[in-house]
Amino acid sequence: MSDTKPLKLHAHATGPNPIKIAIALEFLNVPYEVKMWEFGDDPKKGLKGETFTRINENGRVPALEDPNTGVVSWESGAIMNYVRRVYDKQGKLGPKEKGEQAIVDLEKWEYFLLTTLGPMSGQVNWFRHYHSQKNEDALKRYVEQTYRCYGVIEGQLAKSGGESILPGKITAADVHFYPWILQYEYAGLSLDSYPNLAKWFRNMKEMKEVKAAYQKIEQAPKP
Repeated sequence: MSDTKPLKLHAHATGPNPIKIAIALEFLNVPYEVKMWEFGDDPKKGLKGETFTRINENGRVPALEDPNTGVVSWESGAIMNYVRRVYDKQGKLGPKEKGEQAIVDLEKWEYFLLTTLGPMSGQVNWFRHYHSQKNEDALKRYVEQTYRCYGVIEGQLAKSGGESILPGKITAADVHFYPWILQYEYAGLSLDSYPNLAKWFRNMKEMKEVKAAYQKIEQAPKP
């Protein structure tokens, strides 16, 4: 893709959703630059400021600007789908099998992350680290729900011996899940009861595309 202009990925220093897009772009060898933002409403540097909300009205990252097509997207699921449609014509991050069932199998695991594991994990972090008052009942609920999700993924990974969410190859589903599973220690959780998930996590962590994405985020100029 030597003629492809670099895409602009909007991110901040914490949070799992921007990094999943960076990982996908690394897998697809799509050039990209990272624009870092800070929390708050600073008009030029803040996610709630007028400069960024012209890009994403919701004031959240990731957002993606593509100078090759003029398309601007936000929400990690929408961005991932866009990147795959435009830059993954060979289906590198798609399912191994062809047909409608394979497409649905990929989508259902993506949406399970977007609608269930991601929000449950986020609430664990919120009530463990950021809520102004201790709320052990809320924390207990979200810990239990996150572990329930781990159990669901554990069962799915058993089908591939812990190699990939969908048997046969790494797909966009794995890319969606990895940055969220990475937060398990910060969330005060454990993978000890989930051997397939732990194996998958170790393998993903060592992939060169994953390492390159994290390095690019870490080295991006601060706002």
